[in-house]
Amino acid sequence: MPKRGKRYLEALKAYDSQTLYEPEEALDLVKANSKAKFDETIEVAFRLGIDTRHADQQIRGAVVLPHGTGKTRSVLVFAKGEKAKEAEAAGADFVGAEDMVEKIQKGWFGFDVAVATPDMMSIVGKLGRLLGPKGLMPNPKTGTVTFEIERAVKEIKAGKVEYRADKAGIIHVPIGKASFEAQKLYENYRTIADTVIKAKPAAAKGQYVRSITVSSTMGPGVKINPLKVL
Repeated sequence: MPKRGKRYLEALKAYDSQTLYEPEEALDLVKANSKAKFDETIEVAFRLGIDTRHADQQIRGAVVLPHGTGKTRSVLVFAKGEKAKEAEAAGADFVGAEDMVEKIQKGWFGFDVAVATPDMMSIVGKLGRLLGPKGLMPNPKTGTVTFEIERAVKEIKAGKVEYRADKAGIIHVPIGKASFEAQKLYENYRTIADTVIKAKPAAAKGQYVRSITVSSTMGPGVKINPLKVL
């Protein structure tokens, strides 16, 4: 087991690690114990009762958090003609087509999110092995393959986050920074919690939300009562 730092161990003394807290109380505890020298990211993790080995139990999507994540993400748009101009006007950081494909093939990954118009996917598909493992491949399920380029770029800039259940059925999502007001963190949490609930697969059996944990970048996790999310 890795050795824990002094701040981490001090934070553990501030609450009962086995108690299931109300969402607001859990977020207050995480904020109060975020004492790193930088503005820590607050993240929520949902452990779900799903089996992602089955296609009908895989969960993936995106949602715009009402108060963003506190981080401005750089956006690359694969588009041509009027859609390329639309992307630039909307605030995309990089816009291109074959030139951007070639640049990425040479090792460039200076962006956080990639968006593409559907007609560009024939060339963007060549980047699957490069973008896929990094989670950067445009996907219709997350709204990053679309002709509504202006909307897509503005939503990402405003705080759109992607969520996806991993092999263990856990979804990790950032919901803001430690410097956020408690109410803003709660509203962001509420938005993603409601979204996860609505995404419940019809094939999922038993208890759907098995546990919820919030934590900061350098701090321990605080458990939320999963019944409070229903």
